[in-house]
Amino acid sequence: MTSAAWSVRSGSRRYVAKLVPPGMRTSFEAGLVLAERLCSAGVDAGRPVRAADGSLCVPVDAGVLALLEHVTGRPLDGADPVDQQWWGDRLGSIHRMLVDVSVPGLTPWHWVREDAPHLNLADWLRPAVADAMHALAKLQVTDRLTVGALHGDPFYEAFLLDRATGRIGVIDWGSACGGPFVYDVASAVMYAGGPARAGEFLAAYAAAGPVPAAELEAALPVLLRFRWAVQADWYAARIADGDVTGSDDDGNRKGLEDARRALVDRFF
Repeated sequence: MTSAAWSVRSGSRRYVAKLVPPGMRTSFEAGLVLAERLCSAGVDAGRPVRAADGSLCVPVDAGVLALLEHVTGRPLDGADPVDQQWWGDRLGSIHRMLVDVSVPGLTPWHWVREDAPHLNLADWLRPAVADAMHALAKLQVTDRLTVGALHGDPFYEAFLLDRATGRIGVIDWGSACGGPFVYDVASAVMYAGGPARAGEFLAAYAAAGPVPAAELEAALPVLLRFRWAVQADWYAARIADGDVTGSDDDGNRKGLEDARRALVDRFF
């Protein structure tokens, strides 16, 4: 919803071309650096093909363009118990590689502003987002969280199982950011439909990841609530700006209503 992509073939080789707006270049390149780093460590992460001058992406009329190696595999199913195990295990193992890792341009994970004008869009919006932010601030005062480089949006369809080899690739590093790993875990749990539906994922992540069990138990409810606040903030901004990239106005409003149900009705 923030980029355009094309499948590219050159002889027998397959690639993905990805285009982002010019203003996203710094964070886009940071994600490409992480993908390249993970590929060097043996992870199928969509290695960027560097340009002739060594750059990771190039400016074009419509934005900034990168060429990535294609990762083979079928997307995981977030509702399937076995796929959830693979999902949690892979995210946990990648997090272990990214503990305390930072690269130039990596976006800070927390960009929500309590005073943002678009939070005037609905009466419930600003109080709900503010409450989630205050709970997060309290957690960060009382608990030390395990941090590093995050995927930023570990949707299960970004995890690709190659049936021929059993390898699971992880793509879509355009939302990479730096922060606590439980934020990535909370994102995955949100996509799975909440903690009650994410049991296999959470068990596999706990076994493979770097986050201690006590931290995961204490921080996940707060980070899950904050993750829904991020959704509310993001969809409200899209509606206010008339941004329908990758969706439409109905899709934006559904996303905002889903966030309202989570934050106000506590449906998560």
